Amino acid sequence: MLTAFTGARIFDGVALHDDAVLLTEGEGIVEVGSSVPATAEIVTLGGGLLSPGFIDLQVNGGGGVMVDGTTTAASLRAICQTHVRMGSTGILPTLITDSFAATARVVEAGVACLGAPGFLGLHLEGPHLDPRRKGAHDPALIRPMEDRDLAMLISAAQRLPALMVTVAPAAVRPDQIAALVRAGATVSLGHAECTYEEAMAAFTAGAHCATHLFNAMSQLGNREPGLVGAVLDQRLPAGLIADGIHIAPATLRIALAAHPDGLFLVSDCMAAAGTTEREFMLGGRRILREEGRLTLEDGTLAGADLSLPQAVAFMVRTIGLAPARTLAMATRVPAAVIGRADLGQFTPGARADLVHLDADFQVLNVWQAGEKRV
Repeated sequence: MLTAFTGARIFDGVALHDDAVLLTEGEGIVEVGSSVPATAEIVTLGGGLLSPGFIDLQVNGGGGVMVDGTTTAASLRAICQTHVRMGSTGILPTLITDSFAATARVVEAGVACLGAPGFLGLHLEGPHLDPRRKGAHDPALIRPMEDRDLAMLISAAQRLPALMVTVAPAAVRPDQIAALVRAGATVSLGHAECTYEEAMAAFTAGAHCATHLFNAMSQLGNREPGLVGAVLDQRLPAGLIADGIHIAPATLRIALAAHPDGLFLVSDCMAAAGTTEREFMLGGRRILREEGRLTLEDGTLAGADLSLPQAVAFMVRTIGLAPARTLAMATRVPAAVIGRADLGQFTPGARADLVHLDADFQVLNVWQAGEKRV
């Protein structure tokens, strides 16, 4: 049966449309049109904005559940269910630096979670990072990539619908990056103290993204552009934590001017997302939540207390970015990073994942594959 969504502005992944109608049929998008077919069931939204469901490529947890060495398919499903209520209809649950055994267990949990609503694959952020840019990652677990790591990651990339792997040039070789890319992984650079030339060597090998741009990486300098400079110069995809804490507003505006298309929003949220918890544990370490910040007891930032709708609102209200460009950073752009043209845009045949927002970008309603979830 055709369903016609009316009464809201419609963002199709690229542009905003007034007085338009979104037509869906079953699990898929039919078109953004101007009239309601006589045979369609009508959903009247009564204002606000209708967008493709948000895509979050860096989600460490939610609903009180963390991605860690104890993760199961059930806990991954629970995290996905938390995030759909927050407007993200597709996510990559993210494991930060851990042991080989813990990483392998999370991969198996991901494989067992295939087909769960909202589960798009996994993001493994470490352990092959640079201890000089460890951030909140446990330095005792950071290490160079070994043959068994590469074999496990290649297998994971072949078994999962999407696998993003964050690495640092100091911990991986170009041939290892190339092997991961051939297997289908999205290799992202992050937690890296590297030169422009070292970053470019990794990009030449196939790395094609950067993890939380500006945070935990070599910065743009006048004589040494660093990883930030390499990403902006090459205009490669990169995630941004837009909470006003991780990146100064002026720095965000500079990055957006240098990189017109390809930057995308991530929440980098932790177990506290979707809860009122004031603290939780991360690898045996206490994480404190206060005034929009998540920190270790020594004050080191440990992820973000953020949702993608909040990030969108920040970009529009504080940074002054146009709503259409901002919404693309939470929908079409991240979907493209993991090769999902069927997500993040209202094109014929795309999946009917929808989020209905009010004027302040608060979530009102959510549909996944045509089924109402919120």
